Amino acid sequence: MHDLVFHGGGGFQYTEVYNMPIWLRTFHINKISEFNTAENNKINKHNKGKNPDQTKIHSPNINPSNTYNF
Repeated sequence: MHDLVFHGGGGFQYTEVYNMPIWLRTFHINKISEFNTAENNKINKHNKGKNPDQTKIHSPNINPSNTYNF
């Protein structure tokens, strides 16, 4: 139930975590860690076959002039 708060974009306040039993804190930390590991694996799997040059931002082939045109 509490891990739904994390997945919903929310989180815990300091006082909630401070008063939470240690076993429950550990549970939430492990669930969040599992979620982040799974997300990182999905991202790495998606980016595995990509060429690094594909992510390079290409700029137009314009040579600046040495003089200013007013």
